[in-house]
Amino acid sequence: MKILQIVPSVSLVYGGPSQMVLGLSHALAQAGADVTLITTDANGDIAGQAPLDVPLETPIEQDGYNIIYFRCSPFRRYKFSTKLLRWLAEHAKEYDVAHIHALFSPISSMAATVARQQGLPYVLRPLGTLDPADLKKKQQLKKLYAAALEKPNLAHAAAVHFTTQQEATVSERFGVKTNDWVFPLGVVLPAQAATSPREKLGIPHDRPVILFMSRIDPKKGFDLLIPALENLVEADQAFDFVLAGGNPQDPDYENQIKQQIQASKFAQQAHLVGFVSGSEKTAWLETADVFVLPSYYENFGIAVAEAMTVATPVVISDQVHIWDKVKQADAGWVCECNIDSLTQTLKASLKDAADRQQRGSNAQKYALTHYSWGAIAKRMIAAYGSIGVTA
Repeated sequence: MKILQIVPSVSLVYGGPSQMVLGLSHALAQAGADVTLITTDANGDIAGQAPLDVPLETPIEQDGYNIIYFRCSPFRRYKFSTKLLRWLAEHAKEYDVAHIHALFSPISSMAATVARQQGLPYVLRPLGTLDPADLKKKQQLKKLYAAALEKPNLAHAAAVHFTTQQEATVSERFGVKTNDWVFPLGVVLPAQAATSPREKLGIPHDRPVILFMSRIDPKKGFDLLIPALENLVEADQAFDFVLAGGNPQDPDYENQIKQQIQASKFAQQAHLVGFVSGSEKTAWLETADVFVLPSYYENFGIAVAEAMTVATPVVISDQVHIWDKVKQADAGWVCECNIDSLTQTLKASLKDAADRQQRGSNAQKYALTHYSWGAIAKRMIAAYGSIGVTA
């Protein structure tokens, strides 16, 4: 089976959703598929950010699959590439199926159009872009964009790949009937660094660590989290807070949040460690006593799954769309999107170390069973077969 993965960028700048395509491509290749990933060299949309330093328009073998990068041109802002689309038009008939990631991104939208013109079946993965909350951003522009591009793309897609049932339930289809797939994302974490970050920062072992590790973005619920943590201080609750993340696409907002934390009642026990990756990321996930993500909407929440994989219990809002799985597995605590609910839920999570340990164990068991890329890839290949694609 020859599978073509298409994504606007795989740069770390754009966060986990783009990076997950690399994990999926590797897993599909491991399962016996012939996989090619095409993408652009986009590495940030702000002036002065250099593109990825990669060879262009030539296949690069990586983890069992090929990846081909194309220059963003004629404009970088929207990760667009005429050369990528030209290549797709020339090579589409060599593949059995295309899996296109991200809607409301010009390169993905046009790639679906080209695939349709060339008779290549395609699967769309929205990445949360069909969530009503996300559609409110630039609402009028998106209505026009959807009518012109995404409605016909959805109408002719062989399937739409959602990562949770809740994402599938709430997503807008613009009046189109779709063939919905629900497959979660997988998790692969590198080994932990030799030195514990707790020891490096001098955090006492008897003080629980609350970890936020995600993009610093308004949708992540900082207007809930910061007051809730201040409430914990007022209640004489011992804890240290670690903020691991950044937002190179919106540095002003990132700095605003950091300044609020530095001026907060828990400033003395806050650690702003910036963006972390690799073994340092694993180390923080393993060090944390509780992982917190009170997002207003989150189509999956890959960082939540990563925390669960290393047996760290999670505190998430009921708008992080794997909340029902967390509740079902008793893998942490679920709050509503308000300050009082988050405060009370954090208090509950810090109350009993034995309870945290048990929920962390439950989390790990669930994650290793359900968020394995190997198992997901086998199910995905079977799903490709259901649309007439055969190995």
